[in-house]
Amino acid sequence: MDDPPLTSFSLTHVSYDASDPIAYLCAWLALVPQVLCVVYATLIWSSREVEIFLMFAGQMGCEGLNFLLKRLIKGERPPRIKTKGYGMPSSHAQFVAFFCVYLTLFLLFRHSPHPSDTHTPTTLNERILLALWSILLAATVCASRVYLHYHTVNQVLVGCAVGTVTALAWFAFTTVARRHGWIRWALESRELMMLRVRDLVVEEDLAESGWERWRNVSKRRNLGIVNKSAAKTKRR
Repeated sequence: MDDPPLTSFSLTHVSYDASDPIAYLCAWLALVPQVLCVVYATLIWSSREVEIFLMFAGQMGCEGLNFLLKRLIKGERPPRIKTKGYGMPSSHAQFVAFFCVYLTLFLLFRHSPHPSDTHTPTTLNERILLALWSILLAATVCASRVYLHYHTVNQVLVGCAVGTVTALAWFAFTTVARRHGWIRWALESRELMMLRVRDLVVEEDLAESGWERWRNVSKRRNLGIVNKSAAKTKRR
């Protein structure tokens, strides 16, 4: 009995010219969407922040839209790459465009952390730099898709346009949801309360808030040790 034919796992399979160091770097850049999904999952599990849930939901909706568009348009990939699936629009370009546009909108228009006694939150200039970094990452990923001949320039540009429009629309929807209290209403539901979902990242620096809570706990512990030592000294 003959063995069944094998196929590659296309989610992580990347073809590139092994003699070209730029192509090698581009092959790694092809994994950026998968890395960002791991980042999403890690942040959702560790922070339980509703804003990250919302961003990830929009990101997955954008992916679903790409799935439909590819099967409606049925645009072929460049002939050099022999791979299954359509190329119009580029899913990588659409993914990173949504990510960097939504992140930029969040950093510049929604995220306003309050200062504390021991910490000054990120300034507007720092948030702009972070937004520019995400845009640069997205541009590099898009360029890598053309360099590796997985997509044409038009396929990448359309992917960027669709990702950008989707991000703008989703950010507008979540803004309306916040203003009308829909997010607050959802957070009061039994299911989200059981999952400990919260909404702090809009107004708090989560790292600093966690650090301040830890310092308070540490001070109480140290004070308890000092009190126990003083009590033992008195008994002696």
